[in-house]
Amino acid sequence: MRAVAGVDVTIHQGEFVALVGANGSGKSTLARLSNGLLLPTEGTVRVAGQSTAEAGALWEIRRRVGIVWQDPDNQLVAGTVEEDVAFGPENLGLPPEEISRRVERALHLVGLQSLRERPVHTLSGGQKQLVAIAGVLAMEPDAVILDEATAMLDPNSRRQVLAIAQRLAVEQRVAVVMITHHMDEAAVAGRVIALAGGRVVFDGPPAGLLADTALLQRIGLDVPPLVLIARRLREAGVDVPLVCPQVENLADHLCRLS
Repeated sequence: MRAVAGVDVTIHQGEFVALVGANGSGKSTLARLSNGLLLPTEGTVRVAGQSTAEAGALWEIRRRVGIVWQDPDNQLVAGTVEEDVAFGPENLGLPPEEISRRVERALHLVGLQSLRERPVHTLSGGQKQLVAIAGVLAMEPDAVILDEATAMLDPNSRRQVLAIAQRLAVEQRVAVVMITHHMDEAAVAGRVIALAGGRVVFDGPPAGLLADTALLQRIGLDVPPLVLIARRLREAGVDVPLVCPQVENLADHLCRLS
């Protein structure tokens, strides 16, 4: 049985893409194929023009495509925040001043400058995930894949990670792929790719998938409560957007209508 089959997608710099699907749909397999942790048995995976099957290309491809996993404890390797973020650039053999610049930039991007000297084991789960993201960013990748990176986080930490993902795409022109089965997270992306049985069943704007209740149910995804509320309001004649990333956005829109 094939984990993924017939997948043909291109992701560009500066895109924020949500990759969604039920458990076993092929999301994590596609992530591992994207940076050469897995090699395809058929077809080709290319990163910046290089095939993951090319001899000698994997080191550069894995630098270009960083992955943040679900459990940050599996990705943190050093004693303090600063040391952990510096681990990747040090392995690249960069000079100390360049490592320092990258660490400072990465900590700034995730908002952890004040915790740089903190022992990693004293951090909360959300803070650990931010350190894991910073460690990937210190490699200065072209793309970042967040593989269920919010699954173990509280709501506030989830919002932090989502906000960072949006800023990376918009301000840093990094391609961001957020793997999730939560459609409320996918709603904030610019594009959604939905997998079912290892195949792409939708590729387009979030509103298009969220409006297709039958497809969501067929591939095992829930309609977010905010979408259900917005749909009921629209049926009642209230002009509200179908996709509101947070309840505050919907409330603000309703206030402007009153």
